[in-house]
Amino acid sequence: MATIKDLSPRVIFKNFEFLTEIPRPSGHLEKVQAALLKWAKDAGVDAEMDESGNIIMRKPATPGMENKQTAILQAHMDMVPQQVEGRGHDFENDPIKTYVDGDWLKAEGTTLGADDGIGVASIMAIMESKDLKHGPLEALITADEETGMYGAFGLKAGELSGSILLNLDTEDEGELTIGCAGGIDISASLGYKEVDTDKEDVAVKIVIRGLLGGHSGLEISCGRANANKLMARVVRAAITDDDACLASWHGGNMRNAIPRECAVVLTIPAENKTDLMDLVSYCYNEFKEEYKDIETSEFEMFAEECALPEKEVPQEIADNLVNAIFACQNGVCRYIPTIPNIVETSSNLAIINIEGGEASIQILARSSSESMKEYLATSLECCFNMAGMKVTMSGSYSGWQPDTKSPIVKAMADSYEQLFGTPCKIVVVHAGLECGIIGAVMPGLDMVSFGPTLRSPHTPQERCFIPSVEKYWKLLTATLEQIPEK
Repeated sequence: MATIKDLSPRVIFKNFEFLTEIPRPSGHLEKVQAALLKWAKDAGVDAEMDESGNIIMRKPATPGMENKQTAILQAHMDMVPQQVEGRGHDFENDPIKTYVDGDWLKAEGTTLGADDGIGVASIMAIMESKDLKHGPLEALITADEETGMYGAFGLKAGELSGSILLNLDTEDEGELTIGCAGGIDISASLGYKEVDTDKEDVAVKIVIRGLLGGHSGLEISCGRANANKLMARVVRAAITDDDACLASWHGGNMRNAIPRECAVVLTIPAENKTDLMDLVSYCYNEFKEEYKDIETSEFEMFAEECALPEKEVPQEIADNLVNAIFACQNGVCRYIPTIPNIVETSSNLAIINIEGGEASIQILARSSSESMKEYLATSLECCFNMAGMKVTMSGSYSGWQPDTKSPIVKAMADSYEQLFGTPCKIVVVHAGLECGIIGAVMPGLDMVSFGPTLRSPHTPQERCFIPSVEKYWKLLTATLEQIPEK
């Protein structure tokens, strides 16, 4: 049975295997930063870490290609830490365990980290190569892309000198991305004084798990269920019909991942417990019918009695919070008017934590239109303001406006057709890429983003289509040879 050691191109997969051994969840990058610097030193590659935790590498041109423009190879080092229920994986210490399933490379119950480990592995392969032909190269391996693109935001003007940016962070081989959406993080918070629970009540824990989830940009148009939004329908009905009170709510754990799981604890008069159990069963059947053509058989929703907590959310505050969650815009808000099948504006109700006197809600709004991004952010602010919550906005980044006359895109499109006999696609994606941020620091960059085929990034079902990596590598190396002259 094949393993990652048997995969081709070996120059990429051996480096990706190296990365799977090093913990690198967003926010905990010390180990991978140290490993990359050591790897560069051992390989004789010029490398340093900047103030924002980015790793920057440089390599001179091969003989005869010194007059080429300097190209920047760019990828991010962090990965989204997601795992199946009960896996018990410690992303800060445990390696990712991979396996080959036919033409797909997968991980055992966790995210694979091919987003964007394949991009980083590609940079390593180019930097250590002794036989590839290329002009002067710079590499930018950014920190904490998945949690707010902090590494890209921290890049200082003058740290890089390249004029062409090759971003290695998209998920469909055969596509060249020339534009992306911008985004903004919206956080709503509220402190409240807990009240005592009625000791005559019983407590019921309601759990939703096993949803597909996925990337909140690339897969927001798939119509997948959001665990927080489903739970809001159940909780509001329980409060209205069965005199339930909210004790706690925990749903989602990544701002850019559609939440797959949610757990709520309600207190309820003992005589209404059966009605609540029936409500959960009814809603589960409704949800399965609504999402029968989208979600998988692993989708579960159940209720079970649990220990009665000592405290709960005051009823008026709980009503306001649940109503706001219920009303919050989620999913696709608008398609690009001139390109109806491309999402322009969307919202992901990503993370909810309510317990112990603190309520916190986090949303990622995206749009390729600055005015629509501002409109959506303001509407979400209004929604949670009406619940008495304090709303803050952070991490705003602009979209990357496409340049249909880009010289590097034309050169790559020509190369693709020459290599494979078919034209590639030129696309704009709804995901947030670092190109827009880097382009603001380095105006005038000629930029393109591409990569091998990945599926279900940001979920435990993340997988890499092995045959696509060979084609991607051929295009990347051919591109390096065809970088225009200065």
